[in-house]
Amino acid sequence: MAQAIPVKYPSLAFVRQTLTCSPLKDIPESVTASFSSLLSRNFNHGETVAIAVGSRGIDRINSVVYHCVRYFENAGLKPYIIPAMGSHGGATAEGQQKVLEKLGITGSEIGVPVFPEMETESIGELPCGLNIHISKRALMADHVVVINRIKPHTKFRAEIESGLSKMLTIGLGKAEGAAAFHNFAVRHGFGIIEEAADIVAKKIRLLFGLALLEDGYGNLSKIESVLPSALIAREKELLKDARKMMGSIPFDSIDLLIVDFFGKDISGIGMDSNVTGRHRDIVGDFHVSPHAKRILVRDLSPGSDGNGNGIGLADITTTRLVNGLDMEKTYANAIAAISPEKAAVPIHFNTDRKCLDACAKTLGLDSMEDARIVRIKSTKSLEHLQISKALEPEIKSTTCIERVSPWEPFKFDENDNLLPFPS
Repeated sequence: MAQAIPVKYPSLAFVRQTLTCSPLKDIPESVTASFSSLLSRNFNHGETVAIAVGSRGIDRINSVVYHCVRYFENAGLKPYIIPAMGSHGGATAEGQQKVLEKLGITGSEIGVPVFPEMETESIGELPCGLNIHISKRALMADHVVVINRIKPHTKFRAEIESGLSKMLTIGLGKAEGAAAFHNFAVRHGFGIIEEAADIVAKKIRLLFGLALLEDGYGNLSKIESVLPSALIAREKELLKDARKMMGSIPFDSIDLLIVDFFGKDISGIGMDSNVTGRHRDIVGDFHVSPHAKRILVRDLSPGSDGNGNGIGLADITTTRLVNGLDMEKTYANAIAAISPEKAAVPIHFNTDRKCLDACAKTLGLDSMEDARIVRIKSTKSLEHLQISKALEPEIKSTTCIERVSPWEPFKFDENDNLLPFPS
């Protein structure tokens, strides 16, 4: 039998792009400054404050939570932590507590109890019929504070996407509430977040929301406390700011996008669709810039804890990633989000080289040597990219991108896997 002719791949080089950079230097000072509007408020000594925290790997989230807790303790209150992450962590109390542990948020490190119970209580119904479920532990508290990053969502487009309102309505709804909310959103759209948030904020005695923004490098860039009366309007403005700062892939019409790391700590669907440009969902598909014909995902992030929700958005992946999946967690997350397609496992191979060869055979190109290829470490890490020679004219005409390595062939290790991004 004739031996297959090896695929000839293009030369590649690393490039660096300039992103929005505005990191906070002093977390304690920034937290205290954001609370300045509350310092004059008189609290009753010993009142409880439930501090709701999600599952995302937000920059220095453990430090923000720590100093938030210290503020309330100094005011004579009794703060505690509750997970507000819907069905994440396998939709179990133990799983959600472990998610927080991976973020450095534990009882011993923060210095207050963590209550991960999944029990909820119905607090009302929207005109569309949605029964709003909220964590019982949140309803027990004298005050509630929700801490979350404001950013574009991976599933839908609206004036309010991922942030404080979503945490109030879906995160604090635990698995039962999150599933119900997503189910109704299929018919009524995610605009019901805004309507539900107004109800929840009053029922749980919301003290304020702590909005976090990150710059293009993923650095925590802004901390702002938002009072309930201004929460909806202010979140809409903060989302515009977040969208402007967000990093992106500065090329369009890509033949192959290679994503080294994928996972829940990177994005709710493993790789941010605002970066990859690809989304498939019952509430609406989209395929926008960078318009990648094929997406190859190489590895599951250790911080994903086996949750591979979103891997169905890849065309090809590695067997090592598939072997690292916890399908129980992946399925629980995908079903609660009404997105079983995102848990579908793509075709996969034992080595990166075989994955690349499969991509080459399914791109419809006469020669891979002319392929437009972009490789990223993750959708959260976009300062450095590896690109193919076909994209050289575009970096020469763009002032915010510079080449930082020579043009070289793909480099593989002894196991036929790509060498990692240089540190």
